[in-house]
Amino acid sequence: MMKFNSAEDVLFQWVTRVCNGNPDTIASLYHDHAVLIPTFSPHTVLAPEGVREYFRQLATRDGLGVRLHNKALRTQARSETLHVLSGIYSFEFEVDQVLLTFPSRFTFLVDLSEERPIIHHHSSQVPRNLS
Repeated sequence: MMKFNSAEDVLFQWVTRVCNGNPDTIASLYHDHAVLIPTFSPHTVLAPEGVREYFRQLATRDGLGVRLHNKALRTQARSETLHVLSGIYSFEFEVDQVLLTFPSRFTFLVDLSEERPIIHHHSSQVPRNLS
């Protein structure tokens, strides 16, 4: 299994795997007891099978991609191995044959001492400004 040198490496690998659309390789980044609060579902996902199924459904979208907004990325070291990453990424995929972009906020809790380092992942679409 792959060991990661930094929390950012985990995030970059997650982006690459989502863009490749293979739910098994995405799910392999999530710890067995990880919590996923996904962008496009109202349900919290707790089990590895649920993580895999969420990303399997997402991968059925034509034109699926995710782009990290590097300038918005923040990393906080909580210990030598425990890190919090937060920022903005944009999902892209087709809806009714039109490529749409969904800017979204994220927070990852990553433990670099684990083979499957994502412990918690929360993502939600950036709300539209009401003014």
